[in-house]
Amino acid sequence: MAANTGKKGGGKLGEYERKRDFDTTPEPSGKKRRQGKGMPRFVVQEHSARRLHWDLRLEREGVAVSWAVPNGIPNDPSENRKAVHTEDHPLEYLDFEGEIPAGEYGAGTMRIWDRGTYEVEKWEKGKIVFSFSGERLSGRYALFRAGAGAKDWMIHRIDPPSEARDPFPESVVPMLAKLSKLPASDDDWGVEVKWDGVRAIAYCRPGRLELQSRNLNDVTAQYPEVRGLSRQLGARDAVLDGELVAFDEEGRPSFERLQQRIHQTSESVVRRRMKSHPVTYVIFDLLYLEGHNLIDEPYNRRRELLEDLGLAGESWQVPRYSTGPAKELLEASAEQKLEGIVLKRLDSRYAPGKRNGSWLKVKNIGRQEFVIGGWQEGEGRRRNSLGSILLGYFDEHGALHYAGKVGTGFSDRDLDELLRRLRPLARKPNPFAGRRGPRQAHFVEPELVAEIEFRELTAEGMVRHGSFKGLREDKPTAEVGVKRPAG
Repeated sequence: MAANTGKKGGGKLGEYERKRDFDTTPEPSGKKRRQGKGMPRFVVQEHSARRLHWDLRLEREGVAVSWAVPNGIPNDPSENRKAVHTEDHPLEYLDFEGEIPAGEYGAGTMRIWDRGTYEVEKWEKGKIVFSFSGERLSGRYALFRAGAGAKDWMIHRIDPPSEARDPFPESVVPMLAKLSKLPASDDDWGVEVKWDGVRAIAYCRPGRLELQSRNLNDVTAQYPEVRGLSRQLGARDAVLDGELVAFDEEGRPSFERLQQRIHQTSESVVRRRMKSHPVTYVIFDLLYLEGHNLIDEPYNRRRELLEDLGLAGESWQVPRYSTGPAKELLEASAEQKLEGIVLKRLDSRYAPGKRNGSWLKVKNIGRQEFVIGGWQEGEGRRRNSLGSILLGYFDEHGALHYAGKVGTGFSDRDLDELLRRLRPLARKPNPFAGRRGPRQAHFVEPELVAEIEFRELTAEGMVRHGSFKGLREDKPTAEVGVKRPAG
């Protein structure tokens, strides 16, 4: 198993020594040898290098035989994980923690994640079967060759874990808040800021993170700055709920700024916009943690566990919630020109995809989504361009009702983007029920959803003094109905 290169001292540690400058790195040089006997030792080190990974080292014949495991040691017998066989390390490395300087091989922080002893059941060329006896790790495992190259291995748990683990969730549709007035009593409610962004569920596993939108689209590549969150979580499995938010120069959420990120898929454009329009993942719920599904736990317990994780970074945060007077908090949000607040019952379970009244949103200004059913050409400076969009909403029978038109709030970029996306959707029949809406209009298939801010929504569902805020990619058109505050 051990490498024997014959270079720089040769022997089993030749490759290890050749890759390191021991005048620079604090790593052990391997001059000592173990004294005494006993069960062979192992260590798993969390290695925060260019990519986060875990280094597994097994004491064997005077050296630490080593593998780099990109996604951590598996707990589930149904899962095999990649393990890259690396050079043998000296036995002193079983106790090593520290900072490997920049420019050195493996530069980054090395921390011991677990250590203990192990028992060998089988050690053959291409396959090792053994049992861990550590602080975190226990049970039978196998390492086996799984590729043409000498470095291509896999690690597999053979026996079930001692504690049952809930399955890792997939495709969770976020729980929704019901538009409402302030409840008569704010006892037993937690209060959060209503963030003006795009909802996203984060699926975090060791060394991996996937962001999924409300309509279950994978948007990870659009927001690469959030990926570093998995590094902070380390070896913990977690599913988080939150909002992707772009802040303006005064630190307020800006849906308009977020528009510069929502529609981008080009890697080069995304990299540029990361600098000019950075996004923060605002986390406000925890649905799964280290083998435990938490959706049946009360909201205040989920928040307690979330805050205990200590998640804070340049591109993610966990704002605290309040149990104080909701009216004063709503007024404070209005003074700061925020959209409003969200109230969540402290004892409420998480209900994926439901709007059951356990979460309420109370707004300072009128704002909601509408379907675009057509557009009109502009006048003056906007002649031969888009002048206004025709808005609609669906009723419970699937009929599209006309809700007025909006001709303000567009940037030049918005106008170009809207025309680019509306023209291929052109249709001759009027899509609105009862053939409502202006006759001199370009009607389109109702496939795009617009976020609209307005001063009034009439009893007939018509928008007054509306302003365009952006397109939404996370709201299916069939779900866009007229919303009025309950209570």
